[in-house]
Amino acid sequence: MTTFKFLLAALVVCLPVSLQPQETPPAKPAGDTSKPAGPPAAEPSQVPAFSFSGVLYANYQYRGDEGPAKSTNKFDLERAYLTFRVPAGDRASVRITADVFQQTTAGSDAFYRGWVVRAKYAYLQYDFLKGSGWNALARGGLLHNVVIEHVETFWPRWLSTTPVERAGFFSSADGGVAGLLTLPNKLGEIYTTITNGPGYTSRETDRFKDYSARLSLTPFGASESFLRTFTLTGWTYRGAVASRFVAGGTGQIGTVGNSLERNRSGIFLGLRDPRITLGADYATRADGSESGDNTLLVPRAETDSTGRLISGFAVLRPFQFLNERSTIPLGLVARWDRFKPNRDTAPYSNVVIAGLIWDLNKRVSLSLDYQEQTPHGGPVVASAKTYFLHLVANY
Repeated sequence: MTTFKFLLAALVVCLPVSLQPQETPPAKPAGDTSKPAGPPAAEPSQVPAFSFSGVLYANYQYRGDEGPAKSTNKFDLERAYLTFRVPAGDRASVRITADVFQQTTAGSDAFYRGWVVRAKYAYLQYDFLKGSGWNALARGGLLHNVVIEHVETFWPRWLSTTPVERAGFFSSADGGVAGLLTLPNKLGEIYTTITNGPGYTSRETDRFKDYSARLSLTPFGASESFLRTFTLTGWTYRGAVASRFVAGGTGQIGTVGNSLERNRSGIFLGLRDPRITLGADYATRADGSESGDNTLLVPRAETDSTGRLISGFAVLRPFQFLNERSTIPLGLVARWDRFKPNRDTAPYSNVVIAGLIWDLNKRVSLSLDYQEQTPHGGPVVASAKTYFLHLVANY
């Protein structure tokens, strides 16, 4: 574990170095009092322009399950993302993505309810290796977690969060530092992070940091074949959280300084084509927990559990699949998740998503879909059967 953290830290926080030798300016003739010429102006193509983009998620939902929630329905603006990208000098840029969402957290002040804005991504990026086949960059701030955004390039996020995020493995963004190395000949990429752990919706809560790495390979990336987007991804996330007895307390034996494990890892296979998109996920999570009161009568006890997630999804464009020149914008989507929080106990849950997608244009799409989550053997999740009309608009 120590070796893993050392290597990962070296990859993430390595200092960028200049790849070009610095030329010594020529000596001025005697008596020349003119000021030395400044550096040449950057070419327009070298200076990233300010850009603004975003995405809007909205839906109408109708609950079809039995019980108190039966027939509940509402129009819901799930969220809107506003993304700003600006240059910050040579090779550097800043990205800020504002998350506009409805705050429903209960509080003593009505201010805590309503529509609010918070940062999801806010980081400085420095591209210290470009244009040589190998590309590398470093980021610092609120940034992408190890694998969720990667899976979102295959799965339509506007229908539901990815399997790993929906099962609560970790947040999609967090505060920390990251490094990205793009392999030559479109062979893939390596992404590493060191983050706080609680996610972008929370402040740092303890002294421990989480370390993660992802390797995504596209072995046919340089070809023109149907498999050029086939991606094989392996990732690992090694985290820790503090004990709830870290500060001790009245009647307790003492403080508890050691951490509880919070480790995750997984494999993802994906294929993305205008006619068909496929994805398959297998992931595990190991979590430490503690019981007792940390007293002489009821001492603290630590236990570990290992959970497992299996998921598969497909998005099919049937008319383009039969004739790639077809302009009929109909799509079919299906997904199945099974999550078992603890392999040593019986409870598990299933998630089923199925529906139709219709593209109004290249940036706006609608879907009519059914989503069901069902617990088995215990209260893993709340049972829900919901019909949706989803809307996504990219701008």
